[in-house]
Amino acid sequence: MTFIAGTIAKELGVADKQVAAALELLAAGNTVPFISRYRKEATGGLDDAQLRHIEERNAYLTELAERKEAVLAAIEEQGKLTDELRRQIAEADTKARVEDLYLPFKKRRKTKADIAREAGLEELTQLLVDDPSADPEALASRFTTEGFADEKAALEGARAILVDRFTTDADLVGEVRERFYSTGTMKASAVEGKETEGAKFRDYFDFSEPFSSLPSHRILALLRGESEGVLTLDLDPGEDAVYEGMIAGRFDLDVHTSAWLAKAVRWGWRTKLQVSSNLDSRTRLREKAEQGALEVFTTNLRDVLLAAPAGQRATLALDPGYRNGVKCAVVDGTSKVLGTTIVYPHQPQNRWSEAVKELSSLAATHGVELIAVGNGTASRESEKLAGEVADLIAAAGGARPTPVVVSESGASVYSASEIAAAEFPDMDVSLRSAVSIARRLQDPLAELVKVDPKSIGVGQYQHDVNQAALAHALDAVVEDAVNAVGVDLNTASVPLLERVAGVSPTIAKNIVDYRDEKGSFTTRKELGKVARLGPKAFEQSAGFLRIRGGSNPLDASAVHPEAYPVVERIAAATGLATVELIGNTQVLTRLDPAQFADETFGVPTVTDIIAELDKPGRDPRPEFVTATFKEGVEKVSDLTPGMILEGTVTNVAAFGAFVDVGVHQDGLVHVSAMSEKFVSDPHDVVRSGQVVKVKVMDVDVERQRIGLSLRLSDEPGTPAPKRGGRGQGRGAGKAAGKKGRGGGRRQAGGSMADALKKAGFGN
Repeated sequence: MTFIAGTIAKELGVADKQVAAALELLAAGNTVPFISRYRKEATGGLDDAQLRHIEERNAYLTELAERKEAVLAAIEEQGKLTDELRRQIAEADTKARVEDLYLPFKKRRKTKADIAREAGLEELTQLLVDDPSADPEALASRFTTEGFADEKAALEGARAILVDRFTTDADLVGEVRERFYSTGTMKASAVEGKETEGAKFRDYFDFSEPFSSLPSHRILALLRGESEGVLTLDLDPGEDAVYEGMIAGRFDLDVHTSAWLAKAVRWGWRTKLQVSSNLDSRTRLREKAEQGALEVFTTNLRDVLLAAPAGQRATLALDPGYRNGVKCAVVDGTSKVLGTTIVYPHQPQNRWSEAVKELSSLAATHGVELIAVGNGTASRESEKLAGEVADLIAAAGGARPTPVVVSESGASVYSASEIAAAEFPDMDVSLRSAVSIARRLQDPLAELVKVDPKSIGVGQYQHDVNQAALAHALDAVVEDAVNAVGVDLNTASVPLLERVAGVSPTIAKNIVDYRDEKGSFTTRKELGKVARLGPKAFEQSAGFLRIRGGSNPLDASAVHPEAYPVVERIAAATGLATVELIGNTQVLTRLDPAQFADETFGVPTVTDIIAELDKPGRDPRPEFVTATFKEGVEKVSDLTPGMILEGTVTNVAAFGAFVDVGVHQDGLVHVSAMSEKFVSDPHDVVRSGQVVKVKVMDVDVERQRIGLSLRLSDEPGTPAPKRGGRGQGRGAGKAAGKKGRGGGRRQAGGSMADALKKAGFGN
C-alpha cells in the first residue's frame, strides 16, 4: 500500500499520509461521500473528486502490482530472472510496460524466428550484424539446412530472428510506441460512393490533424465515421527513416554499409513495430476520447442534477402533443398527485377554448403556482396555452401561475419503468410522464434519480464509450449530488434513498416500508429499528438523512449524530439551548473552532459544525431562476444578427455550449466566442442550466443553424477563429438544435438529447 499511496499522492499533489488514510477508510467499507464530509481530519480534507481518483487508481495499481508478481514468478520459474530485470519490472508504472518486459519470456506459439533458431541460424544472424560488409548470400550458403534449403531461405530465417529481437526489446518497443503517439497524425478520407450517405461526416472527407491536438469529440466522430463505413482512417507515424534510425541505433546496426541490414530494419518497422504501434495509438486515442466524453457527460450531469429546484409549490404540468392531446397532471407542494386530465387544444381537434377553461379551473382549484411545460413536440403551442391559462386566472383575481418550460428528456423512459409502475400502477403511462415533468420542476434531483443517467441527454457519443466505465462514472456523480444536497427521510422515494451513502436498495425499501407502517420518523435514532439497517449503514447514512420538524432540531441538519456531543459543548459554553444556537449568526461567528476540538473531532469538523448550525440543512443548489424570452421571437426566421437575447444553456460540449433562446432550435456558442480570454474548457465559463445573455451572430434559416456569442461586443458577421485543426465540432454544433420549443420562460437545467443526436454528439 505504501507504493500505491505514494504514487497516487504524487499524482494529486498531496501528502502520502492523506492517501494512505483514504485507502484505509475505503478498505474498511466507508463511502466516498461519508469520508469526504465526515472524515476530514483523517484525510486532510480530501474532496469527493480526489477520493474518486484514489479509488480508481488504487484498483489499477493493485492490479498492476498483482501482474508484476505473476510476471516475476513466471520468469523466475524459467531461471531467467536477473537483478536488472527485477528492477525494471518493479519500476514499471503501467501494465503495458510490464507486458513489454515480459514479452521475451512469454509462452507463445512457435514462430518463424523460433524455427530458425532451432535450425542454427542465430549464428548467421550475428555474423550479418557483426560484419556488415560481408556478402550475405556467401555467409548464408554455409547455413543451409532442412527447412532452409537455400541461401534465400536462410537469410529469411536470419531476418526473422533479427526482427524478433526488435519486437521483444521492451525499451525499443516503448520508445517507438511513445514517438508514434506523440508525433503521429490522424488522416481521414471518404469511402468512395459514401459521400452522400455520409454527408454528416463531410468535414472529415479530407482531414488531417496531429494526435496531440485531436479533441475527444473529434476522435469519436472519426471512429464513428469509420465504423459506419463512411470514412477511411490512416494513422500516419511520420517519416519512416526516423523509426528505422531508432531501431538501427538501438542494436548498433550499420545499415549504411549493409543493404541487407537496412532492408531487415525496414521490414521490422513496417510489418511489426509500425503495426503494433498503430494499434497502441488507436487504443490510446479511443481511451483519451472516452475519458474526455466521460468528463463532459459527468460535468453536465452534475449541473443538471444540482439545478435550482422551484421548491414546494403546487404545479400543473403539461406534456405536449398534437393528435393524442396534451397530458396534464397537478401535484401539490409535496409532489402528491391531485389530479390528471388530457386536453386537445391543438390540431386536429383544435378544442382550444375548452382546454383553457378546464386547465384554468384545475389550476385555480388546487392553487397552482407554476405551470411546467414539457419541451417536446407542440411545446411552443402549449406554452401559449399555459400563458393564456395563467392570464385567465390572474384576470379572475387569482395569483398568476408562472409558466416554465422543462426538459422532458428521460420522462418517457421513466413513465414506462418499473419504478413508475410501482408508484402509479393504475395511471396511464402517458400521464405518468406529466407527473414526472411537474416533479422535476419542483426538485430536479429527486425526480431525475429515477431515470437512467444515460437517458437524461447531457453527453456526447454516449454509446461509443465503454458502457461499464460510463455507468460507473455517472453513478458516482448521482451519489455525490444526492449526498451533497441531503435527503428528507420522511418524503424521499426508494430510488432517491438508494443513492444515499450506505443505503442499499434493500435498506431503502425497508425505510419506506417502515415509514408506511409506523408513520414519519421523528428522530434519526429511529433508523435503528429499520430492518437490515445496522450500525455501519447508520454511520454512513445518518448525516445525509434529514428529519424536518422532528424531536431533535439537529436531525434536520448535516451535523452527524456522532458529533452531537460537540454541539452540546458549544451550547454549554454559550449558555444557550441547541434550538437557540441554531441560526444565531451573531454568536456562532464569534466562536473559535479550536476551543471545541478534541482527539475525535478536529478543527475542520468543528468548523463545519458551526457553519451548519448557522445555516442548518442549507441547500447547495442555486436559487431558482428562469430565462425570459423575447416577445415575438418564436422561430429561427424571427432572429436577426445583432439581437441580444436571454437564454438557458442546455448542454456544454468540448467545442462550445448550446443555448436555448426560445425558437425551437438551440444555438451554438463556439468556444472561441465565449470570452475575450483563451478558453480551453467551456465548463470554465458556463454550466448546463445557466441563464445567459447572448448576441446572435449569424442565422441560417434553411439549415436551421444559429451562431451565438457570449461576447456582447462582438460584431455579427465576424467569423470566430477555428481552433485545433479541421473537424466536425463547430459545424455539427451549429447544426444541432431541439424541436418543439418556443417563447416563454425556460427553467435552468434543461438538456438536449435530440439536438446532440441530430448533430452526431449524442444518442
